[in-house]
Amino acid sequence: MYYLEAKDIVKRYGKHTALSGVTVQVPRGCVYGLLGPNGAGKSSLIRIINRITIPDEGQVFINGKPSAASDIYNIGYMPEERGLYKKMKVGEHILFLARLRGLSKDEARKRMDYWMEKFDITSWEQKKVEELSKGMQQKIQFIATVIHDPELLILDEPFSGLDPVNAEILKNEILELKEKGKTVILSTHNMGSVEELCDSITLINKSKAVLQGDVKEVRAQFRKHVFNVEVNGQGFDIQSPLFSVLSVTPKKQTTVAQIHKLDTETPNSAMIKEIIGQYEVLSFDEELPTVNDIFIQLVAKPAE
Repeated sequence: MYYLEAKDIVKRYGKHTALSGVTVQVPRGCVYGLLGPNGAGKSSLIRIINRITIPDEGQVFINGKPSAASDIYNIGYMPEERGLYKKMKVGEHILFLARLRGLSKDEARKRMDYWMEKFDITSWEQKKVEELSKGMQQKIQFIATVIHDPELLILDEPFSGLDPVNAEILKNEILELKEKGKTVILSTHNMGSVEELCDSITLINKSKAVLQGDVKEVRAQFRKHVFNVEVNGQGFDIQSPLFSVLSVTPKKQTTVAQIHKLDTETPNSAMIKEIIGQYEVLSFDEELPTVNDIFIQLVAKPAE
């Protein structure tokens, strides 16, 4: 059973169809990437999961049961459009949002102190939100998202405005939440973060789910059977019926060749065996496409 299932979701805004029969199945305790270009329908799906809007067709299930109003207390939502009140002080703001999520005053205070100390930002408590940089506001938003200890977290572009150091801190927090059994839906245009963090993905394009699956399996699905082989010495000159040589790059004491397998049924070991007959092989690795490569390939593909 999936922790979250959005099944056959259709959402229309007037004559515009934002989602056309989209199904997303999210296992418990994973980081699930929700990808797509601007205007693809991701935000519409996120709002439906959060019960901000309702679908025209289809249904959302949580823990195998139809989504109910009470489920919002077990969801942490970090929207792309930041919802902080700029004139409020940081501490007041966090406590206010924590109380809205059902925490007592004492428990809200205890959890806020924990997170602010963890992020080393206790000195910010009396500052107004408007005094903070975008990256600093991002941290406050994240604390407000997790403070009520929800089982499901939905993070929409969480790395926006963060410098590399703080982005890494947030990535580590996401992985730590996953280790604790939390389920995280990550919507982002940062494809590098997708490969680092996500177990599975759904790519939505033009209102439809065009690609779904385990990240490693998706990358393998789009493989082009290109390999990088490094050999000892200078040069790489092999004429083979098993592969073609795409490029040769000499280094100081070695040579790296990029080769393309001609017959996809040929085992990799056969190619290695042929190369070993002429060179000392130091490494042999398949060059799989990145999630970014796949994203561009599918999104740029003309509609059928």
